[in-house]
Amino acid sequence: MFAVWFAWNISILGISYGIFVFSLGLDVWQTIIAGTIGYLASSALVGILAVGGPRTGLPTLTQTRFAFGMKGNRIPAFFAYLSNMGWKVTIITLASTTGAKLFAELWPSVFADADGSSATFTIVLWFVLVLAVTMTVSVLGHELIMKLEVWISWVTGIMTVVFLGFVVPQIRWTHLGDTPAGGPLVFVGGIVMAMTLVGLGFLNYGGDFARYLPRNTPARGVIGWTTAGLSLPVVTLLVIGALLVGGDPKLGAATASDPIGALTALLPMWFFVPFSIVIVISLVSAAITGMYSSGLALMAVGVPLRRSVTTMINAIIIAAGAFYLLFISTSFLATFQSFLSLIAVMIGTMGGIQLVDFIRQRRAGWNTDMANPRGHGGRDGRWTAIVSLIIGTVVGLGLVTSADPNLGEITGFLLTKSGPNRCVRVKRARHCHSHGARRRALRDPHVRTPAGPATRLLARGRGRHRPRGGPAPAAGSRRSGQPRGRLHRTLTR
Repeated sequence: MFAVWFAWNISILGISYGIFVFSLGLDVWQTIIAGTIGYLASSALVGILAVGGPRTGLPTLTQTRFAFGMKGNRIPAFFAYLSNMGWKVTIITLASTTGAKLFAELWPSVFADADGSSATFTIVLWFVLVLAVTMTVSVLGHELIMKLEVWISWVTGIMTVVFLGFVVPQIRWTHLGDTPAGGPLVFVGGIVMAMTLVGLGFLNYGGDFARYLPRNTPARGVIGWTTAGLSLPVVTLLVIGALLVGGDPKLGAATASDPIGALTALLPMWFFVPFSIVIVISLVSAAITGMYSSGLALMAVGVPLRRSVTTMINAIIIAAGAFYLLFISTSFLATFQSFLSLIAVMIGTMGGIQLVDFIRQRRAGWNTDMANPRGHGGRDGRWTAIVSLIIGTVVGLGLVTSADPNLGEITGFLLTKSGPNRCVRVKRARHCHSHGARRRALRDPHVRTPAGPATRLLARGRGRHRPRGGPAPAAGSRRSGQPRGRLHRTLTR
């Protein structure tokens, strides 16, 4: 159990996750403590749910039939499907931007803009290439990828360790105390974000690996090794990420736009090239495996289609999501944080219900007949669990906010007033769910907005929002002639 989870989670993205937690407004030491608590807590939840694997021999989304019933299980299966698809969108996006950056560095006269960053057509080229490879291999060569995935994971892990040897000496130790500490609520937010980054995303298939263990495997062993395998690599990388961004705050802004490219920019060219290639291969491999499992999840929802057809449907949805994240979203981090909030609500609610139902399942001797249809030991639906899931999800979505204005349309409805330009003031921050309302809020000097880099540029004043005779455009804005970041340049064309 330890080796499987460890190999899956030792990746350069773990450093980016630490930077994301820091970006909430915490200092370095708060980031490390909050992130560690969140990682350990969520990994322990995955370990507890994994105990059902060896006891029943069933994957997690089949075990949930015990709690929700045969037909009622379609709801948590659909939530798991949405979670899986969201992560695959993120993976394909990162693979495309990493490949585009590699081409821009190797052949800048062809694939880079004047400032050296990836040209838009280069990103589009890699987006099409990654999607085509993912779709083709998902249908024709999945067994090959499954055989190679373990080796790819270990090679990625080894290269990541070498990567740490390059970046650790670049930590600016004397500047680690420059960032002010965040308040108690921000600290709690850091814990929650850390939980959504790692553990909560695995709740829907935590028992899939453990089900191959002997039935009498001690629960403490399953929980302990799962928790250690999940948390050890990400906690280590979290510390590195917090130390890096604590000494260089500009790294946080760069990572918000390009989580991998901002870190590979710290490498010498001779290691940057092979490391980027390995990252792209590992991301594509994960996308292929996820595309296949997404097809199975769609079939679990009850869609009566062949696996090849469901894989094609998934490919279309993932392509649309990746296109949005690459070319429409104003901030990778804002959209990613909004996605994590949705996943925390849906999968967290499902996992909590499953944990409570474990008491009943244990008393029943882990009788697998409860996973069968009605008349064969199971039930069509258990309404207490289904109603609890629906209420928990609706209330959760209504109480979270989104920095992405489009995803914000389905969240925060219990906190905001109705209307096209609705805003709600939370402490000193105003979350505005339309572009016009957001710009009006930015003119208020007493309002601090939690949005991403694009909003901060508007707040400094650029384009028609800067009055005549006002200060010069902010460094990094389009009018200043300095680089602004790849996604922002794409949007302004």
